[in-house]
Amino acid sequence: MLSSSTIFLFILFLLGYIAKNQAIMVAVYILFGMKLLKIDDKLFPYIQDKGIGWGVIIITVAVLIPIATGEIGFKDLMQSVKSYHAWVALIAGIFVAVVARHGLSLLANDPEITTALVIGTIIAVVAFQGVAVGPLIGAGIAYVIIRMIDALPFLK
Repeated sequence: MLSSSTIFLFILFLLGYIAKNQAIMVAVYILFGMKLLKIDDKLFPYIQDKGIGWGVIIITVAVLIPIATGEIGFKDLMQSVKSYHAWVALIAGIFVAVVARHGLSLLANDPEITTALVIGTIIAVVAFQGVAVGPLIGAGIAYVIIRMIDALPFLK
């Protein structure tokens, strides 16, 4: 008999396939592999605890590669500050990074948020031709909205 978690993962895989979301499909495939090899009891808690941090490191490395290769240098930095587009992008980058930081804490402290984010992302990709940008920024935006709603006096 299949467990409810296995069925849920299979549904997520199918939704990822329908949405053409490779990240979800690969993640579920890896989780299935760990379950099949019966290493899930040992690895799942460790990955759950450390995985988001690893992901942030990998994303940071990917973002810094153009600097490491010399593709982006000081000349590019100086050139970019002459454009208001670059200033808007700079401010947006700061905003997104700060919001995503709150997303980290929300995902760590409220794990069911992950499921809602995945389902919301799948709906957006399938129904609105959205792009899956990852759970951190989604959780960060959710954090900001939750705090704003919690601050409304008539909801207390």
